[in-house]
Order: sequence, then structure tokens, then C-alpha cells
Amino acid sequence: MAGAVTSVVFDIGNVLIGWDPRHLYRKVFATEAEVERFLAEICTLEWHLAHDFGVSFEENGAKLKTIHPQHAELIDFWHTRYAEMIPGRIPGTADLLHTLESKGLTIHGLTNMPVSVFEFLRVEYPELQRFQSVVVSGAEGLVKPDPRIFELLISRAGLVPSRTLFIDDSLPNIVTAEKLGFETHHFSDAKTLAADLSHRGLLV
Repeated sequence: MAGAVTSVVFDIGNVLIGWDPRHLYRKVFATEAEVERFLAEICTLEWHLAHDFGVSFEENGAKLKTIHPQHAELIDFWHTRYAEMIPGRIPGTADLLHTLESKGLTIHGLTNMPVSVFEFLRVEYPELQRFQSVVVSGAEGLVKPDPRIFELLISRAGLVPSRTLFIDDSLPNIVTAEKLGFETHHFSDAKTLAADLSHRGLLV
């Protein structure tokens, strides 16, 4: 029901702040095909998921380098040049966050991310300091879409899911949030999000 939402939970990666390892590895490889092959076969998202669970790069990278020693330097870039995977803000989303906060809604964060990366981003992008509470997967050893990490945020922030809008670019995360009773928005861009917020009466 329009007007029922009193809290908003933002995902961070590719909702507020862009992230894609291609931004880095396009500087390293000569062709797009080489980039895609490296990310599909060596530094895969499945391998990276351990970082979101809180495993250090030193530990996770060491294991991968024993399997692919010829790519050791390129694997290390995931850690030493991580910031180059981050192109900057997703246009327009931070403005919506500030507007929602100015309307009196409480703003929270729920992200799959290593703690060190979150702390870096929090300094670089002050809008992340506006969260009244935030749950970072790397600190908890839990990742979305596991319902337990959602329940942790509910408990810590005192959220009522039926009065909370959850915004995420990942459909599996949206599905979990809906099962827990959240209002949801499957993020694609700030313009579409703004239209949904207006329809809900949250930008009036």
C-alpha cells in the first residue's frame, strides 16, 4: 500500500556503487575474449564468493595460485588493484537515497562484500555513511540470498519487513526478501527506481 513503507534497505554493489572486474582486466588483456576467458576460467565469481564470506584474499588467492601458477600476477591484481574494478557511483541512486532520508524514512544497507572493501567505499562515497544500520556479509560469514543474513538485519535494525522496501539488482536476493515479507524493487537503473518510489508515494 502506498505510504506504508517507513524504511528502505539498499544493496550497494551495482545499486549505489558500480563493480565489475572487467574494468580492471580490460587494462590487462588485449582482447575482450581474453578478459572473458580469464573471468570464466580463473578468477571466477564462484571463487570470489569466498571473499564475500569473509575469507581473506591472501588465503583465497594462495589456493588459486597453486592451481594456476602461471597466472599468479594476474590473480594478485584482484587484491592489489581491486579499486580499478569500481568505476564510481551508479548515476542517480545516491540522490534518491538522500531524498528518501530527507522524507523521514530510515535508510539501511545489506551487502555481499568483504569488510575491507566496504570500509574503503564508505570513505570514498559518503552516502554509505547515511545508513542507520548495515550488514556486511564478510563480517558475518553469511551471504545473500541466505535468509539468515536478512534476518540478522531485521533483528539489528528493528525492521518490520512489510513496511520496508528492499532494493537489489540480484533476482535471487529479491526472491528471498519477498519470502520474508519485504516490499521489493529489482534494481536496473535510478530512473526506474525513482518511478517506483513515486508510485509508492515515497518521493512526494
